Amino acid sequence: MAEAATTKVVTGKVRLSYAFLFEARAPKDNPAGEKKFSTSILIPKSDTATLAKIKAAQEAAITAKWPGKRPAKIAFTLHDGDGVKEKTGEPYGAECKGHYVMAIASKLRPGIVDMNRNEIIESDGIKSGDYARVSMNAYAYDVNGNRGVSFGLGNVQKLADGEALSSRTSAEDDFSDEVEDFLG
Repeated sequence: MAEAATTKVVTGKVRLSYAFLFEARAPKDNPAGEKKFSTSILIPKSDTATLAKIKAAQEAAITAKWPGKRPAKIAFTLHDGDGVKEKTGEPYGAECKGHYVMAIASKLRPGIVDMNRNEIIESDGIKSGDYARVSMNAYAYDVNGNRGVSFGLGNVQKLADGEALSSRTSAEDDFSDEVEDFLG
C-alpha cells in the first residue's frame, strides 16, 4: 500500500539562522505586521533525504490546494544559498554557501527540546548558529493572486552548539587595549 502524501517534514541536521524562537517578532520589512516566532534554516545540499521530504510536502500542499489544476507560477520558500536573494538581488551570507535556505514561522511558540527531548526553557539555551532538527508543515496559499507554498514552524530539537551567526563582537575583543593607555 502506498504511503499517503504528507505536508509534515522533520528535517535532518540543519543550522538555525535568525532564530526568534522565544519571542514573536514582526517581519523586518513590515514592523506593523503580525508578530510570529521564526527562524531560517540552512539545509546542507548533501542532505538529499530532507530535500526530498520538503519537495514531496510542497507537492502534497499544491495538490490539496489546487486538486484539479496546478497554477502556472508558484513561489517557494526554499532558496539556493549559493545564489542571490530574490527581493534584493544581494548574495546570501557566507554561512549559506553549500546550503539551501528556508524561512519558516508560526503564530504559536514552537516546542524546543535538547537531544534528550528535555525542554529548553531559557532563551540563551538555543541561538542562531546552533544545529537542530526542525518539524514543519507545508501549506499552499493564494493571496491577491500571489500563489505559493510556505512552511509553518512546528518544533525544534537542538542537536549541538554552533558558532553564533552574528556580527556582534565580544566586549573583550573590543577593549583589548590596555586601559592605562587611556587614563593618562
